[in-house]
Amino acid sequence: MWFAGPARRVPEAGRPGALRLGLHLEPGMRVGLFGGSFNPAHEGHAHVAETAKRRLKLDKVIWLVSPQNPLKPTHETADLAQRLAGARGLANERGMIVSDAETRIGARYTIDTVRALKARYPRVHFVWIMGADSLASFHRWRGWTQIMRETPVAVVSRPWIALKARFSPAAKRFARYRIPSSRAALLPGMKPPAWVFLRGPFNYQSSTALRERQRRTTS
Repeated sequence: MWFAGPARRVPEAGRPGALRLGLHLEPGMRVGLFGGSFNPAHEGHAHVAETAKRRLKLDKVIWLVSPQNPLKPTHETADLAQRLAGARGLANERGMIVSDAETRIGARYTIDTVRALKARYPRVHFVWIMGADSLASFHRWRGWTQIMRETPVAVVSRPWIALKARFSPAAKRFARYRIPSSRAALLPGMKPPAWVFLRGPFNYQSSTALRERQRRTTS
Protein backbone atom coordinates (compact mmCIF):
# COMPACT_ATOMS: atom_id res chain seq x y z
CA MET A 1 0.00 0.00 0.00
CA TRP A 2 2.83 2.43 0.66
CA PHE A 3 5.95 1.81 -1.49
CA ALA A 4 7.47 4.73 -3.41
CA GLY A 5 7.48 4.93 -7.18
CA PRO A 6 4.77 4.94 -9.84
CA ALA A 7 2.00 2.38 -9.66
CA ARG A 8 1.16 0.37 -12.76
CA ARG A 9 -2.47 0.71 -13.80
CA VAL A 10 -4.05 -2.72 -13.46
CA PRO A 11 -7.33 -2.94 -15.41
CA GLU A 12 -8.74 -5.74 -13.28
CA ALA A 13 -7.55 -4.29 -9.94
CA GLY A 14 -10.29 -4.71 -7.43
CA ARG A 15 -12.89 -5.92 -9.94
CA PRO A 16 -15.08 -3.15 -8.47
CA GLY A 17 -18.22 -4.01 -10.39
CA ALA A 18 -18.20 -7.59 -9.10
CA LEU A 19 -17.79 -6.86 -5.40
CA ARG A 20 -20.31 -5.95 -2.76
CA LEU A 21 -18.47 -3.61 -0.43
CA GLY A 22 -21.50 -2.73 1.70
CA LEU A 23 -20.74 0.99 1.63
CA HIS A 24 -24.12 2.26 0.37
CA LEU A 25 -22.80 5.43 -1.23
CA GLU A 26 -25.15 7.59 -3.26
CA PRO A 27 -24.35 9.88 -6.22
CA GLY A 28 -23.33 13.34 -5.13
CA MET A 29 -22.14 12.29 -1.68
CA ARG A 30 -18.98 13.85 -0.27
CA VAL A 31 -16.97 10.96 1.20
CA GLY A 32 -13.64 10.90 3.01
CA LEU A 33 -11.34 7.88 2.66
CA PHE A 34 -9.24 7.46 5.79
CA GLY A 35 -6.76 4.62 5.31
CA GLY A 36 -4.31 3.03 7.70
CA SER A 37 -3.28 -0.01 9.68
CA PHE A 38 -5.01 1.23 12.85
CA ASN A 39 -2.61 -0.92 14.81
CA PRO A 40 -4.16 -0.16 17.20
CA ALA A 41 -6.78 2.48 16.53
CA HIS A 42 -6.67 5.37 19.01
CA GLU A 43 -8.26 8.73 19.75
CA GLY A 44 -5.76 10.50 17.50
CA HIS A 45 -7.27 8.62 14.53
CA ALA A 46 -10.77 9.66 15.61
CA HIS A 47 -9.57 13.27 15.90
CA VAL A 48 -8.25 13.23 12.31
CA ALA A 49 -11.44 11.65 10.93
CA GLU A 50 -13.79 13.94 12.86
CA THR A 51 -11.81 17.09 12.02
CA ALA A 52 -11.86 16.28 8.31
CA LYS A 53 -15.55 15.40 8.36
CA ARG A 54 -16.47 18.66 10.05
CA ARG A 55 -14.17 21.03 8.14
CA LEU A 56 -14.82 19.49 4.71
CA LYS A 57 -18.55 19.04 5.39
CA LEU A 58 -18.41 15.37 4.43
CA ASP A 59 -21.42 13.07 4.39
CA LYS A 60 -19.35 10.05 5.40
CA VAL A 61 -15.83 9.06 6.37
CA ILE A 62 -14.75 5.50 5.58
CA TRP A 63 -12.00 4.08 7.79
CA LEU A 64 -10.16 1.75 5.40
CA VAL A 65 -8.39 -0.76 7.64
CA SER A 66 -5.53 -2.15 5.55
CA PRO A 67 -4.64 -5.86 5.57
CA GLN A 68 -0.93 -5.06 6.06
CA ASN A 69 1.32 -2.02 5.73
CA PRO A 70 4.29 -3.14 3.58
CA LEU A 71 6.58 -0.66 5.38
CA LYS A 72 6.00 -2.34 8.74
CA PRO A 73 6.91 -5.85 9.95
CA THR A 74 4.11 -8.39 9.74
CA HIS A 75 4.80 -9.68 13.25
CA GLU A 76 4.04 -6.23 14.69
CA THR A 77 0.63 -6.03 13.01
CA ALA A 78 -2.36 -7.34 14.91
CA ASP A 79 -5.00 -9.55 13.30
CA LEU A 80 -7.27 -7.70 10.88
CA ALA A 81 -10.43 -8.59 12.83
CA GLN A 82 -8.88 -7.17 15.99
CA ARG A 83 -7.93 -3.92 14.26
CA LEU A 84 -11.38 -3.60 12.69
CA ALA A 85 -12.99 -4.04 16.09
CA GLY A 86 -10.71 -1.40 17.59
CA ALA A 87 -11.55 1.09 14.86
CA ARG A 88 -15.28 0.44 15.24
CA GLY A 89 -14.99 1.19 18.94
CA LEU A 90 -13.73 4.69 18.10
CA ALA A 91 -15.67 5.59 14.96
CA ASN A 92 -18.78 6.52 16.91
CA GLU A 93 -19.73 9.77 15.22
CA ARG A 94 -22.62 9.77 12.77
CA GLY A 95 -21.46 9.06 9.22
CA MET A 96 -18.35 7.10 10.24
CA ILE A 97 -17.92 3.70 8.55
CA VAL A 98 -15.22 1.12 9.32
CA SER A 99 -14.51 -1.11 6.33
CA ASP A 100 -12.31 -3.98 5.19
CA ALA A 101 -12.82 -2.85 1.59
CA GLU A 102 -9.11 -3.05 0.78
CA THR A 103 -9.11 -6.75 1.69
CA ARG A 104 -12.23 -7.38 -0.38
CA ILE A 105 -10.86 -5.40 -3.32
CA GLY A 106 -7.52 -7.16 -3.08
CA ALA A 107 -5.66 -3.84 -3.16
CA ARG A 108 -2.13 -3.71 -1.82
CA TYR A 109 -1.56 -0.03 -2.54
CA THR A 110 -3.61 3.07 -1.79
CA ILE A 111 -3.62 4.08 -5.45
CA ASP A 112 -5.38 0.81 -6.36
CA THR A 113 -7.95 1.37 -3.61
CA VAL A 114 -8.71 4.90 -4.78
CA ARG A 115 -9.05 3.84 -8.41
CA ALA A 116 -11.27 0.88 -7.56
CA LEU A 117 -13.63 2.97 -5.43
CA LYS A 118 -13.81 5.72 -8.03
CA ALA A 119 -14.70 3.12 -10.66
CA ARG A 120 -17.31 1.52 -8.40
CA TYR A 121 -18.86 4.86 -7.34
CA PRO A 122 -18.15 7.25 -10.25
CA ARG A 123 -20.50 10.01 -9.07
CA VAL A 124 -19.28 10.17 -5.48
CA HIS A 125 -16.90 12.99 -4.51
CA PHE A 126 -14.02 11.27 -2.70
CA VAL A 127 -11.32 12.93 -0.60
CA TRP A 128 -8.28 11.10 0.76
CA ILE A 129 -7.71 11.92 4.45
CA MET A 130 -4.42 11.59 6.30
CA GLY A 131 -2.68 12.89 9.39
CA ALA A 132 0.32 15.17 9.02
CA ASP A 133 2.57 12.28 10.08
CA SER A 134 1.52 10.44 6.91
CA LEU A 135 2.18 13.50 4.73
CA ALA A 136 5.74 13.62 6.07
CA SER A 137 6.41 10.17 4.59
CA PHE A 138 3.93 10.33 1.71
CA HIS A 139 6.75 10.38 -0.87
CA ARG A 140 7.54 6.78 0.14
CA TRP A 141 4.09 5.52 -0.89
CA ARG A 142 3.77 3.65 -4.16
CA GLY A 143 2.19 5.96 -6.72
CA TRP A 144 2.01 8.96 -4.38
CA THR A 145 2.00 11.53 -7.19
CA GLN A 146 -0.73 9.55 -8.90
CA ILE A 147 -2.82 9.58 -5.72
CA MET A 148 -2.59 13.37 -5.65
CA ARG A 149 -3.86 13.48 -9.23
CA GLU A 150 -6.67 10.97 -8.63
CA THR A 151 -8.45 12.60 -5.69
CA PRO A 152 -8.31 15.71 -3.51
CA VAL A 153 -6.35 15.23 -0.27
CA ALA A 154 -6.99 16.60 3.22
CA VAL A 155 -4.16 16.62 5.77
CA VAL A 156 -4.94 17.10 9.47
CA SER A 157 -2.21 18.48 11.73
CA ARG A 158 -0.65 16.09 14.25
CA PRO A 159 1.68 16.77 17.21
CA TRP A 160 5.46 17.09 16.72
CA ILE A 161 5.28 16.50 12.97
CA ALA A 162 3.30 19.46 11.58
CA LEU A 163 6.33 21.54 10.54
CA LYS A 164 8.16 18.57 9.00
CA ALA A 165 5.00 17.60 7.10
CA ARG A 166 4.52 21.08 5.66
CA PHE A 167 8.06 21.03 4.26
CA SER A 168 7.99 17.39 3.15
CA PRO A 169 8.78 16.38 -0.47
CA ALA A 170 5.08 15.89 -1.19
CA ALA A 171 4.08 19.26 0.26
CA LYS A 172 6.79 21.05 -1.70
CA ARG A 173 6.10 19.26 -4.97
CA PHE A 174 2.38 20.06 -4.84
CA ALA A 175 2.69 23.43 -3.10
CA ARG A 176 0.89 25.36 -5.83
CA TYR A 177 -2.14 23.07 -5.52
CA ARG A 178 -2.65 23.70 -1.82
CA ILE A 179 -5.78 25.68 -1.01
CA PRO A 180 -6.33 27.88 2.07
CA SER A 181 -7.96 26.12 5.01
CA SER A 182 -10.73 28.73 4.83
CA ARG A 183 -11.82 27.06 1.57
CA ALA A 184 -11.68 23.50 2.93
CA ALA A 185 -15.40 22.91 2.42
CA LEU A 186 -14.88 23.34 -1.34
CA LEU A 187 -12.23 20.60 -1.56
CA PRO A 188 -14.51 17.57 -2.25
CA GLY A 189 -15.81 19.19 -5.42
CA MET A 190 -12.43 20.32 -6.73
CA LYS A 191 -10.54 18.73 -9.59
CA PRO A 192 -7.30 17.13 -8.39
CA PRO A 193 -4.56 17.82 -7.71
CA ALA A 194 -5.89 19.87 -4.80
CA TRP A 195 -5.13 19.59 -1.11
CA VAL A 196 -5.55 21.37 2.18
CA PHE A 197 -3.70 21.41 5.51
CA LEU A 198 -6.10 21.62 8.45
CA ARG A 199 -4.83 22.92 11.78
CA GLY A 200 -6.62 22.37 15.06
CA PRO A 201 -6.23 21.18 18.65
CA PHE A 202 -3.71 18.35 18.89
CA ASN A 203 -4.43 14.84 20.09
CA TYR A 204 -1.21 13.27 21.35
CA GLN A 205 -2.06 9.58 21.12
CA SER A 206 -0.14 7.39 18.68
CA SER A 207 -0.24 3.73 17.71
CA THR A 208 3.50 3.36 18.35
CA ALA A 209 3.17 4.61 21.92
CA LEU A 210 0.17 2.37 22.58
CA ARG A 211 1.98 -0.73 21.26
CA GLU A 212 5.00 0.07 23.45
CA ARG A 213 2.73 0.45 26.47
CA GLN A 214 1.10 -2.89 25.68
CA ARG A 215 4.51 -4.59 25.40
CA ARG A 216 5.56 -3.22 28.79
CA THR A 217 2.39 -4.42 30.51
CA THR A 218 2.61 -7.94 29.05
CA SER A 219 6.37 -8.44 29.57
